[in-house]
Amino acid sequence: MNRLHKDILTGLVFVTGVIEFISGDFIVSSALFAATTFASTMGSNRKKP
Repeated sequence: MNRLHKDILTGLVFVTGVIEFISGDFIVSSALFAATTFASTMGSNRKKP
């Protein structure tokens, strides 16, 4: 999966988390925000060859 696909997937998970937060499903939105943070942090910490 290239960088663009990872960025799109991270953005979609974030938007889904915002929608879940607005609808009141706080447990699911917290899990989605954690997944987004984890994915973006792991992507920025990788060393480039």
